[in-house]
Amino acid sequence: MARRGSILRAPVVLEFTGGIVMRRLASTLGVLAAAATLAVAVPQSAFAANGDLILNGVVHHDPTGCFDSTRRPLFVDNRTDEYVFVFTGADCTGRVIEVIPPGERAVSELGSSVYVR
Repeated sequence: MARRGSILRAPVVLEFTGGIVMRRLASTLGVLAAAATLAVAVPQSAFAANGDLILNGVVHHDPTGCFDSTRRPLFVDNRTDEYVFVFTGADCTGRVIEVIPPGERAVSELGSSVYVR
């Protein structure tokens, strides 16, 4: 019996569609993994990556920060000593869709910007 002034609440049952939950979980885990990699990467230089970052043929020597591109697909040649993160949005916004290790190349159909430490 409920005491006067108390509120009785029915138990809440949540139903999830497996596909939607799994996609959101995978997307969240991917972003968290990229952020963790970015957070624990120890740069040799406190100010910039050493080497060249080539985006669609344009060479950026000892790059640091965010680089936008309006050309698609985005051609990335990472000749630095740091990881390069490819984002879906301009100004390194949106999702991280690819992580390019030092010395590797990639072509990103959906990439709009890249970030390097």
